[in-house]
This record gives sequence, structure tokens and C-alpha cells, in this order.
Amino acid sequence: MAATATMAMTTTTSTLESSLSSLSLSSSNQSFFGHRFSLSTSLPIKRWERKECKPNSLPVLLKMHVKLGDTVKVISGREKGKIGEIVKIFKHDSTVIVKDLNLKTKHMKSKEEGEPGQIIKIEAAIHSSNVMLYSKEKEVASRVGHKILEDGSRVRYLIKTGEIIDSAESWKKIKEARRNKETTEVATTA
Repeated sequence: MAATATMAMTTTTSTLESSLSSLSLSSSNQSFFGHRFSLSTSLPIKRWERKECKPNSLPVLLKMHVKLGDTVKVISGREKGKIGEIVKIFKHDSTVIVKDLNLKTKHMKSKEEGEPGQIIKIEAAIHSSNVMLYSKEKEVASRVGHKILEDGSRVRYLIKTGEIIDSAESWKKIKEARRNKETTEVATTA
């Protein structure tokens, strides 16, 4: 009787091991349920959020009609009608941060003992469909168009005014402003 029980235990154990080995991961980047996951993520996302991913496990980046440094007008929401400059872009969920708009209150805990906590205002993201490009010269919001110039360069322009947005001078100004900002941050931390 003991021999049959031992034999039954070994067959059950071997069956269990074979079923577990069939469930093992076929490749190093697939989970138990077959979804791909990345060990190193470039974007900090929350555990409960599932971003749409490409087959190589990178998030799908959406094309947007606005770029960093563009002047935009908010066309819907609480900040409707206000004008500002784009400071940051999130392509994975098609949102932008506009300077000094959509301010939210954040309660910060104290970092050191004896130091009081803080209540600060931070700029929250706005969906890119809720902003429109804005012309400072003509003071009008417009949709964006694309055209190719005589020299072969592809540029964006405002449809209502015909004003060209992408020019070499504007990109130089944006890059210089970024460099100046970075050098001041490095100088303050040092």
C-alpha cells in the first residue's frame, strides 16, 4: 500500500513539474500572461497604469501638432482663452505643460526634521487637443499646416496668417535658452 502511494506521489509530482515547465517563460522579456515588459523604463509610470506598447516594449509615442517652445492658446477647460509657452511635452499620452497655466496645489512633506512642510503650486499637464498654436503678431489662434520651402526644408505654418513657425532663428533661441537654464541650475547646485 505504501509503495502505491509513493508511486502515485511521484507521478503527481512529475506531472506537476511538467505542467510548470510548460508555463515557464519562453523568453526573458515576457511575463506569465504573455505580455511583454521592460526591465528598464525610460518614462516613470505608475504600477496600475498600462501604457500601449510596441512589440519592442517601448511605449507608443503619439505625433502632436505642437512642439517645445511654441506659443499656444488654451481652447477648452478651466484655463480657456489664456496664452502661454510650452515648457514640456509628454508624447506617450499626448499632453503638454504650458508655462504658468493649469496650476495645481501640491502639499510637500518636510525633508528634514524641524523643517516645516510646504504648499506649492505646480503646472499640471493639458491634453494637446485642448491647445492651439497662437500668433503673437496677429493675435489669433490657428491650426497648423505643413509646407516645403524652395530650399527643400519642411516647415510648419499657421493656416490663418501664413506665418512660418519653424525657422532656424527660433530654434537657436530655444536652444540658447535651454543652455542658459542648465548652466544656471548647475551653478546654483555647485
